[in-house]
Amino acid sequence: MNSTQGAMPAGAGLRRVAIASCVGTTIEFYDFFIYGTAAALVFPKVFFPALGSTAGTVASFATFAVAFIARPLGAVVFGHFGDRIGRKRTLISTLLLMGVATVLIGLLPGAATIGVAAPILLVVLRFAQGLAVGGEWAGATLLTAEYAPPKQRGRYAMFPQLGAPLALMLSSATFLITGLALGNTDQSFLDYGWRIPFLLSIVLVVAGLYVRLKIEETPVFRAAQQQPTADTPLREAFTRAPREILLAAGSLTALFALFYTGTTYLTSYGTSPTGAALSRTLVLSLGIVAGAAMALGVIASALYSDRFGRRRLIMASYTAAAVWSLLLFPLLDTRSPVAFALGLIVTLGLMGLAYGPVGAFLPETFPTRYRYTGAGTSYNLAGILGGAIPPLVAAPLAAAFGSVAIGIMLCGLSLLSLICTAALAETKDRDLRQAQRSLPALR
Repeated sequence: MNSTQGAMPAGAGLRRVAIASCVGTTIEFYDFFIYGTAAALVFPKVFFPALGSTAGTVASFATFAVAFIARPLGAVVFGHFGDRIGRKRTLISTLLLMGVATVLIGLLPGAATIGVAAPILLVVLRFAQGLAVGGEWAGATLLTAEYAPPKQRGRYAMFPQLGAPLALMLSSATFLITGLALGNTDQSFLDYGWRIPFLLSIVLVVAGLYVRLKIEETPVFRAAQQQPTADTPLREAFTRAPREILLAAGSLTALFALFYTGTTYLTSYGTSPTGAALSRTLVLSLGIVAGAAMALGVIASALYSDRFGRRRLIMASYTAAAVWSLLLFPLLDTRSPVAFALGLIVTLGLMGLAYGPVGAFLPETFPTRYRYTGAGTSYNLAGILGGAIPPLVAAPLAAAFGSVAIGIMLCGLSLLSLICTAALAETKDRDLRQAQRSLPALR
């Protein structure tokens, strides 16, 4: 390795960084995902009982969507500090914010106890979750990408990407075990059982803080500190790389659409009497299997991206997703448990194949001075279009035009992401520090 790359940790040091990034994103996404599961299974009855079943579900998913509005703000705020003071300290802040907000949701009284204050406080805490996860993902991926050997960035950047499927498996398992421990009695689950996964978050946060405090700042960022840092990373990012930010956001939109339709909406659909009418136990069990399929997709595509390139694998995944989206809902409409299982597993498996290379692709797209801000802003802008809107409009779309309309929407978003990815450059051979040194002067 030449001197321009700086000192990279070897062996145990690099493994520690990989584990820290994986543990951190797992905890952040666990906290984020248990809200989605609860929004599908519990919140309509606990926080919106006066609205009725359908309107309560829409209102519940609206509070779910609030976090996606907060995520770009979190990316800007935490990206600013991540680019100014470092990745490590910023990531500790995001973990603490997420942990506090999640535990407070678990302690929040329902509408039957405190009336309209309950859903208002729920929205505030959900907004705080969005701020935290908005700053988390970019920092965690930068942590591994900036530490990793240049020819193995895809391999090491997959570790923060594994946080999402591991968190899905963990959140589904926690709700499943809680339900089984309560004998699957709906009233006990509604009264207090749903709170247990939220309160358990404190244990994970303490473990995550311990791991993150053990790692050092990245060598790429330390080297960048020898040069003048960006006074306003957001201004610099949008002045120097507006095309990359917007195209990267478009490129990632289908990821969010596939994931949150495959989890939040399908969890509601699977347990609804007007949907698949499956038991909560079966749907949560299938969530664990689908999370494993997503993890395998992440691992395979991340590893192969070091050989074949990030862009090519992401585009291939979106092409498959566009076709699958048109097949998904006719399959689900058979209301067969096997069809539901296949639909959920394939949807999240395809999402994992597209998601794996992104952990290296986005950090490689932006220079060090505003890498945290650029990558985080792109990722979380995609979250609004792909993560907030599809689960929110899926039920009204299905009611008005039939479930095939949801598939057409997913197909359209997959094609949008395919086109945006094609317009971006391949990044696998980029030197992260060379990108820093070659920046043009900002005028």
